[in-house]
Amino acid sequence: MKKNLLIAGLMIAGLTSFSQTTRLSLFEEFTGETCPPCASTNPGLNATLTANSTKVIAIKWQVPIPSAPTNTWSLYQTNSAEINTRMSYYAVNSAPQGRMDGQSLTVFGASSDHAANVSPGLINTAQAITSPFSINMVRAWDPFCSSVNLTITVQATANFTTASALNFRTVMVERLIQFSVQPGTNGEKNFEDAAIKSFPTVSGYGLPTAWTIGQTQTFTLNCPIPSYTRKKDEVAFVGFIQNEANKNVLQAFRVDKVAIPTDALTALDAKVDVTCSSNITPQVTVKNNGLNPLTSFTVTPYTDGVAGTTTPWAGNLAVGASTTLVLNTTSTGTTSGSHTFSFTVLMNSPYNFFNVSNKVNYLVASNYQTTPIIEDFSLSTFPPTNWTRVNSNNGPSWSRVVNVGSYANSADYGAIKFDFYTNPVPGDVDELYLPPIDLSGSSTPNLSFDIAKAQRISENDQLDVFVSNNCGATWTNVYSKAGQVLATSAAITAPFIAPLAQDWLTETIALTGFATSNVIVKFRATNDNGNNLYLDNVNLSQANPSGIAKNNRDDANISIFPNPANSDVTLKIKSDNAGTSNIKVTNTIGQVVYTKQIAVNPGTNNFKLETKDLANGVYFVVIESGKNSTSKKLIISK
Repeated sequence: MKKNLLIAGLMIAGLTSFSQTTRLSLFEEFTGETCPPCASTNPGLNATLTANSTKVIAIKWQVPIPSAPTNTWSLYQTNSAEINTRMSYYAVNSAPQGRMDGQSLTVFGASSDHAANVSPGLINTAQAITSPFSINMVRAWDPFCSSVNLTITVQATANFTTASALNFRTVMVERLIQFSVQPGTNGEKNFEDAAIKSFPTVSGYGLPTAWTIGQTQTFTLNCPIPSYTRKKDEVAFVGFIQNEANKNVLQAFRVDKVAIPTDALTALDAKVDVTCSSNITPQVTVKNNGLNPLTSFTVTPYTDGVAGTTTPWAGNLAVGASTTLVLNTTSTGTTSGSHTFSFTVLMNSPYNFFNVSNKVNYLVASNYQTTPIIEDFSLSTFPPTNWTRVNSNNGPSWSRVVNVGSYANSADYGAIKFDFYTNPVPGDVDELYLPPIDLSGSSTPNLSFDIAKAQRISENDQLDVFVSNNCGATWTNVYSKAGQVLATSAAITAPFIAPLAQDWLTETIALTGFATSNVIVKFRATNDNGNNLYLDNVNLSQANPSGIAKNNRDDANISIFPNPANSDVTLKIKSDNAGTSNIKVTNTIGQVVYTKQIAVNPGTNNFKLETKDLANGVYFVVIESGKNSTSKKLIISK
C-alpha cells in the first residue's frame, strides 16, 4: 500500500489535471571502472535495458568507487567534475547504484538501489506513470563535425505548476565504447551509454515553473565534442526534465547516434626532425576514413600554435588508404629546447571536415650547454628542462613515476618509465632527447644510466641510444638491446614496477668520436607490447676526471656517506693514480653552494665535505679534473 501511495504521489505532484502523455523513463546508473560488482552487474543490466529500449533510456555515470582510476584517459578522470556533482545530487555512496526517473528504485518495488534490481517489471511500473510533458530533440553536425547543434522542443500536455526550479538537462553519451586496455582495474573494457559531457552545464537549462496545456518552448544548444570523445559516430544526447523539489524526472528523450559525414580524414601522426635553424620541414600522415575517395585537401601547419604556410594536396586517396605529405618549410621558434607542432586539414567536400592532429614535440638545438647533464628525475617537471619527448601518435609513452627509483632506493625515488605494457601498437616508436651539449675538450665522453626492464613473456621491446654531432643529419647508434637481452629481471605478466635492487643495472657508454661542441643524444623505445622499462640517473659528461678509476658502476668509484645526510658528509674516491681535482656542490638550478680543491692519491681517498649548513633538498657533488667531470647526487634531510 505504501509503494502505491508513493507512485500515486509522483503521478499527481504539481498537476492540475492528469496527463495523457506516455513517459519514457530515465535510468541513471552510478557504476565504476574500479568496481568489481559493477563489472559483474553491467552485462545483465545492459541486456535488460536493451530489451526494454522503447520504455527506458540510460545514462551511466562512471564514479570513483571504491577508488578513482589512475589512468588520465579513463571515463571518470575525463569527466570527474560533472560525475562528482551528479553523485552529490543523489547522495550516492556505493556502486553499482541506480535511480529511475530521479527516484530510489525502492519507490518502484525494488528491495534496494542496487542496479541489479532493475527488471522488466520495475521498468513497467516506472513507465506506467504518465507525464505532463512531451519532448522532441533534433540534432545536426556543424560543418566541421566538431560540434552538434541541438534543437529542443518541450510541450505541456497537461497543466503543470511547481514551486521549485524545473530544469532541462542534456547529457552527451557514447552508446558504446570499446577500449583495448581496461581504463580501471575491474576488467571492464566495453561501456554502454557512458556520460561524456553535460550541456550547457550539469545544472541544465531553466524552464518555466508554470505551464498550461499546449504551451511549448523551443531552444537550441551548441554542443562542442570534447577532445576526449572516443568515437564521434557513437555520440548520442539524452534530454530530460527534472523537478528540483523532489528530483522527479518528468519526461526523457534520446536523440541517437548519427554517422559522421561520408568524407572524413584522420590525422595519423606527424614527424618533425631536429632543427638547428629557424625553419622546419614537417611530414604528416593522414588517412581517408570516409566512404568516398578524396581528390584534394589543404594542410595548415602550426608551430607553437602559430599558423604556417599551407600545403595543398591533389590526387586520388582511396577509402581506407593513407598518404604521407612533406609540407612546405615553415618557421619555428629559435629558443633551444622543446617546441610543439600540429596541423589541420581542410577538405573540398560538402562538409569540409576540419581535423586537428595530435600535437607532437620536436627539438630546436640552438644552444649547447657546457655543464654536465645530471638527471635523477627527482623533480616533478617532465620532461625536465630542455629535454624533449617525441610521441607522434600520442599513445603510451615516456613519463615520470614517483614510486620507483634506481636500485629500489626510496631516497632516490623518481624515475622515467616507458609504458610498453599498455601500448597496443606494435612497432610504435617514441623518442626522448637529452639537452644539446658541448662535449669538446675530452678524449671520450661518457653516457651512463640506470635501467630496469622485464619482459611480459617473450616480447622484443627495444631500447636504442643514438648520437649526432651534425644537428640530426646523421645518427650513430651507440646502444641497442631488445627482448631478453634488454631485460634486467625475470619475465612477469603483471605490470613491472622494478621493486628490487637486483632489478637494476647501470649501463655506461663511451661516446667515441663525439668530443665535439654540438652533441645531441636521444633514447628511442620501439614497442612490442611487452613490459615496462625504467631509467634513472642519466649522466652525460666528458670523460672521468684523471686519476679516478673507471667502472660500470659509479658507486664503485665514488660514494658519499651518509646519504641522505643531516650534517657533514664523507666523499670516498677510488683512484688509479695521483692527481688534483676540484669539488663543487650545486643545487638543482645549477647554483654552486660549496667548493673545495683536493689532492687525489692512488687507492681509496676519503674527504670531508662541510655541508651541515646546507638547507634540506637535492644537491649534486661534481668532481672536476681539467675539462673532465663526474657527479653524484646528495640529499640533505635534517
